[in-house]
Amino acid sequence: MKLIIATIKPFKLEEVRQALSDTGVTGMMVTEIKGYGAQSGHTEIYRGAEYAVNFVPKIRLDMVVQDEQVDAVLETIHSTAKTGKIGDGKIFVTNVEQAMRVRTGETGVDAV
Repeated sequence: MKLIIATIKPFKLEEVRQALSDTGVTGMMVTEIKGYGAQSGHTEIYRGAEYAVNFVPKIRLDMVVQDEQVDAVLETIHSTAKTGKIGDGKIFVTNVEQAMRVRTGETGVDAV
């Protein structure tokens, strides 16, 4: 099993969620986050005053998938979340050693 962590632009959330559902992803966790990467924030003007926005709003998606699903999920997120502009996000993949469903005690792939 693999844990996929993706950061995307907030307005892409529903489109990415639907595409992942169509790909066979059965669940995910969504968190509103703030951060920065190469863009290092930006400046905005509010009521005539310019101020720096050092942390940009993003959405973090966490999902555990079977090893066979990883390539399809990565391609789905990449193709759906991409705008071609700076700040589109990142995707990380890491191993999951164990998983357990709290309600039933199921473990491994059955817990996902």
